[in-house]
Amino acid sequence: MTTTCKNCPLRTQPVFLGMSTEDVGRTQRFKSGELTVDPGTHILNEGSNTPQLFTALSGMGVRYKTLPDGRKQVINLIFPGDFIGLQAGVMGEMSHSVEATTEMTLCVFDRGSFYEWFSANPTRAFDLTWLAATEEHFLGEALLTLGQRSAIGALAWAMVRLYARGEGTGLVRNGAMPLPFRQQDIADALGLSLVHTNKTLAKLRERDLLSWSDGILRIYDKPALMEIAQMDTAKAPRRPLI
Repeated sequence: MTTTCKNCPLRTQPVFLGMSTEDVGRTQRFKSGELTVDPGTHILNEGSNTPQLFTALSGMGVRYKTLPDGRKQVINLIFPGDFIGLQAGVMGEMSHSVEATTEMTLCVFDRGSFYEWFSANPTRAFDLTWLAATEEHFLGEALLTLGQRSAIGALAWAMVRLYARGEGTGLVRNGAMPLPFRQQDIADALGLSLVHTNKTLAKLRERDLLSWSDGILRIYDKPALMEIAQMDTAKAPRRPLI
């Protein structure tokens, strides 16, 4: 059974903005189905001209780019509610790849109807613009982290940001959230070596600021982590859901 937009469990999560009855109906008409994929599945490939766009209904994944010699650069991590394939929808092909880290359920949309749907629905078109602007803001913050934050500051920033995303999407329960990624993924995203990442995480753990083991992240002192990362806020901004 596919999930109707009216009964979408993501709509009740605090990070997502409300939708009018009309917008829910329009989104339902745009949705063509659902797809469940196994961990390790390549959902979109760099350079591909995919006929489909997706929203992550459940599960988590990674966005990454590759060099000709096979080395990967993780761009960011995918959480429930993230819209996948925007570049292909606008530019015709993907400039990065998307891979499932866990089992994922995806809402599927027909890219052929993309322009017509948004041109007929200005509210949803503005939501798309908002998502694109937010992605640009995140990449600017990530670039600041890569260029100016120390390793411990970068990891503190990353863990607070990820935890905030988990809180906003209902993944945090009893102070713990699933973070089923490899340390290598986090190291790649922050431009650090795996060894340096491991040692820096150990320092944060020894100071009783956080723990991340067996795919579970717990944060014990968010203000202290924010101070290390020089962050003004840890709250994820409310955003539209497509």
